[in-house]
Amino acid sequence: MASLNLHHLRLFRATAREGTLTAAAKALNISQSAVSTQIKALEADLGHDLFERRGRNLVLTEAGRIALDHADEIFRTAEQLTATFRAVGQRRKVLRIGALATLSRNFQLGFVQPLIGREDVEVVMRSGTQASLLRALEAMTIDVLLTNMVPARDAASPYLVRRLAEQPVSLVGGRSRLALAAQGLPKLLAAAPLILPTPETALRAGFDALIERMGIVPRIAAEADDMAMLRLLARSDSGVAVIPPIVVQDELASGALYELYQLPDITEIFCAVTIRRTFPNPLLDDVLESAEAEAAQA
Repeated sequence: MASLNLHHLRLFRATAREGTLTAAAKALNISQSAVSTQIKALEADLGHDLFERRGRNLVLTEAGRIALDHADEIFRTAEQLTATFRAVGQRRKVLRIGALATLSRNFQLGFVQPLIGREDVEVVMRSGTQASLLRALEAMTIDVLLTNMVPARDAASPYLVRRLAEQPVSLVGGRSRLALAAQGLPKLLAAAPLILPTPETALRAGFDALIERMGIVPRIAAEADDMAMLRLLARSDSGVAVIPPIVVQDELASGALYELYQLPDITEIFCAVTIRRTFPNPLLDDVLESAEAEAAQA
């Protein structure tokens, strides 16, 4: 196949939208014969008829519908490219954030707080796995990844990692757990049903090392890889949760849950992962600097 002629593609797209060669030629301010000739050239390049004639109208074939979808995407991308370079030196208005699906929602909300209420800013947030969000970061469909899992780095790694916060991890439970907690940390860990992060998480690795040092065999009531689920299980009094207090800060403030013990030598680290870009999003500096300043004051 010859190299795709974007001018031919543009004429095809206009004809598909207008429905007739006459209307397309008028919209493009060129002759009808020129439109017809160049669409035939595009059909020859692609090896398929793109239209079928019905009366005076042209109707897309199946191949034509596929070609139109791709044409729309090609020209949409071109428009975005133009807009990006026109915006160089100006303040961008959209910040796209990817966050690990298991990450604390309270932490995410705190991260975007400096932008909340600004009428000139749109915040787009998406969640997913670490692998999928790192791919999105490299494809530049997100500006930053929020995670508690530091990606592996080597000399060829494109990732820039900024530590935003380090949160303590505690045993959190309902009022019914207070009496047992009063008997001490070893007794609480040995006797209470525990709600734990799943084994592949860094937080769980630290907890497992702690109870091994203490010689305790835990009673595991539930495991979850999602902080929101750990929070719900703790609220339902299914057991005592191993969780950063920031995840349940509202429940602790209201008395629905209690911080029974802060676990020694266990913390959760929250990071922002970016990549080097020629045209970085200036909104990103606002939230990163705010998050680091808040962490320094904590």
